[in-house]
Amino acid sequence: MATSEQSDQRRGDAFAGTRLKLCVAGASGLVGANITREAVARGYRVNGTLRDSTDPDKAPFLQALPGAGEPGTDGLTLFDADMANATDFDEPVAGCDCVFIACLIPTYAGPDGKAAREMEDDEGYEQIVRPTLDGCMNILHSARSAGLSKVVICSSTSSTNPVPAVANKNEVDHWSDEHVQYRAKKYTSAAKTVMEKAAMKFADDNGIRLSIVLPTLMLGPAVIPEHATRGFLSSLADLVKGEPGRHAAVPNDSSSMIHLHDLANLFMAVYENPDARGRYFGVYDSWHWQDIYAVLHDLLPETPMPTELKDAQVTPTSFDFARRDSLGVPVRAIPEILRDTVEWCQESL
Repeated sequence: MATSEQSDQRRGDAFAGTRLKLCVAGASGLVGANITREAVARGYRVNGTLRDSTDPDKAPFLQALPGAGEPGTDGLTLFDADMANATDFDEPVAGCDCVFIACLIPTYAGPDGKAAREMEDDEGYEQIVRPTLDGCMNILHSARSAGLSKVVICSSTSSTNPVPAVANKNEVDHWSDEHVQYRAKKYTSAAKTVMEKAAMKFADDNGIRLSIVLPTLMLGPAVIPEHATRGFLSSLADLVKGEPGRHAAVPNDSSSMIHLHDLANLFMAVYENPDARGRYFGVYDSWHWQDIYAVLHDLLPETPMPTELKDAQVTPTSFDFARRDSLGVPVRAIPEILRDTVEWCQESL
């Protein structure tokens, strides 16, 4: 891997006369907004894309980021772009050193609202898998046409679940089988598996240094308050208000997670490190939900928590973090992740 001096040099270039420019596809998403926050703080110029660059619930929060500058200045420039349109990213990636693809958000239903789990395979592919695949490839084609040689994609650990399961999984050897995912009606997860394989082949064929970061549950201070209305962040916001969260009873399952700021630092690390390529776990570790809710109870002692699990606990997922740790990015433990998220909810919502 590259030395810290090499990464520091690239970061230094951002503050020097070169002012390297990056494109963040999906800058208003939970991940993309935090990548944008970190990139402009490091002195990079950023072209950020969202479907509507004037969205009053999103754009002002991005433009207010430290280092973003006034609208239209070099710090942050926002573009309208939809990954479903083949040429929408031609302009945002022009002149950039790298594109971060953070717009491949999980899709759990088709355009008509039909749940993925209720679809047949042809529907699941056309309505869930294909839009993710085609959207990613549209951005990659724009990047190639613009001469970019570096791409970073946000995917998911759902692409790293082999059958049969392994005791300790890693990013290089362990892949999900999309056909197994189809049979299980897990089209949302299959979309990540299919997309990653296609992106890696495209990168190999076109001399692109591709890195893929694999997170799961992402928590911590969000850039855009609207993010607290979705996913488990919404459940935590409800608990902070003293309302019931997602679970009535503690699930007999585990969840891995990461602090959003640490995840953004991992994205920047794989970009800034010229030797980084391939897949990297973007999680701290996995804990059983019983232990997660025990921490939340300590943080919110007056809030009713899900009923405790009485059965024997399943073993949490185990990861090999050698590649993640080779990037030299410190990652916060789960109690600190939850505390920071709760405090952000208390202060911001």
